[in-house]
Amino acid sequence: MKHSFDIPYNVRIASNLLFWHMKILLIEDEQKLVKALTRGLNHFGYTVDAVSEGNEAVERLTLHHEDYDVVILDLMLPGMDGYEICKAVRAKQINIPILVLTARVETDLKIDLLKAGADDYLSKPFSLGELEARLQALLRRPKEQLPTVLTAADIELNVSERTARKSGKELKLTQKEFALLEYFMRNPDRVIDRDELLSHLWDFNYTSFFSNAVDVHIKNLRKKIDDEKDKRILETVRGVGYRLRKQVTE
Repeated sequence: MKHSFDIPYNVRIASNLLFWHMKILLIEDEQKLVKALTRGLNHFGYTVDAVSEGNEAVERLTLHHEDYDVVILDLMLPGMDGYEICKAVRAKQINIPILVLTARVETDLKIDLLKAGADDYLSKPFSLGELEARLQALLRRPKEQLPTVLTAADIELNVSERTARKSGKELKLTQKEFALLEYFMRNPDRVIDRDELLSHLWDFNYTSFFSNAVDVHIKNLRKKIDDEKDKRILETVRGVGYRLRKQVTE
């Protein structure tokens, strides 16, 4: 079966409602669907890791659940199925939101999934727009709502509108630069190392090459947000990482 997802204009507008750069763990064994979903979600700026087997998925979540914002879980998997994965993850007191994809429509099954720990389910076939809306709904559930307008020094980042301004002038940022700036602005005055940036903003399969890629993206971002070397808002902490200053002193 061929899977493809068109990305209509109204869905692009809906994606602007995001409150955070999301990293998704996709648990799905059908590789054509994995590729189609990854492509569609990447278009919206989401980072997607994919695994195809239940035991691997549980191990990944056990060790790295803090790296992910949400799980998209197919119900019908070889070996450990989605229902068993939900129960195993919740038994470990891992509270990450789980969205289950299922071709089955029985009411009793859906009730059982929710009781097993799933937060929501989506029946196949589905549109990318509907999946996007469900993800946004899960993202809006944190106990504390994340602010959508961030400020640091003379920089303003509007996450919902996907715009950035410096002293009122619009900044032209790439998708990765925007994600980096958002992460720094949500963690002002804190030194952040490369591994943390990699784990939150790149997929799980990064290699040592990406460590250099982080430096390149930050160098390009710094050119756009810093004016003078002695008044840098984005600092390099030698041998440790980077820090974005909430305020820049004279």
